[in-house]
Amino acid sequence: MKTFDEIIRTRRSVRNYDPDKNVSREMVEQLIAAAVEAPSWKNQQTSRYHIVVSPEMRERLKACLWSQNQLTVKDVPVLIVTTFVKGVVGFEKNGTPSNELGDGWGIYDLGLQNALLLLKATDLGLDSIVLGLRDAEAIRTLLDIPQEEIVVSVIGIGCRSKESARPARKQVADIAKFY
Repeated sequence: MKTFDEIIRTRRSVRNYDPDKNVSREMVEQLIAAAVEAPSWKNQQTSRYHIVVSPEMRERLKACLWSQNQLTVKDVPVLIVTTFVKGVVGFEKNGTPSNELGDGWGIYDLGLQNALLLLKATDLGLDSIVLGLRDAEAIRTLLDIPQEEIVVSVIGIGCRSKESARPARKQVADIAKFY
């Protein structure tokens, strides 16, 4: 069993997937269960996950991605479209923003959840990639995502076909200021 630090250090954005390895529904449910454990603004939990597993729908969803991203996930068995309900977190009950970030808090909450999802994937021996270059409206139409949800990213989940090197990371001293 890997330690939390090992999970953090071994997680990669994988761009080559083994077409012969599948991901079970139970594993995907574990990923989502991990994601919902993240904190959210006033516990509103507005993040949503639209999970695409059928080969036909995966191909149709891939067509909504930037061309390089289509190649990246060509053999991935699971695609998860991440969204959040707009106008809830970061807003007062009367609909006015609580601060200058407004729906930025929805993106923040979704990012916290997605981080746990990615780490849980690594914990389960799965690999992942987060894709942001996509046609959000085409995805919305394809998956019948409600207008009140903002499409943020597409996450590919599968098993890598080859090892990838760990990219360099900045040191704490390079990014943190202590006061």
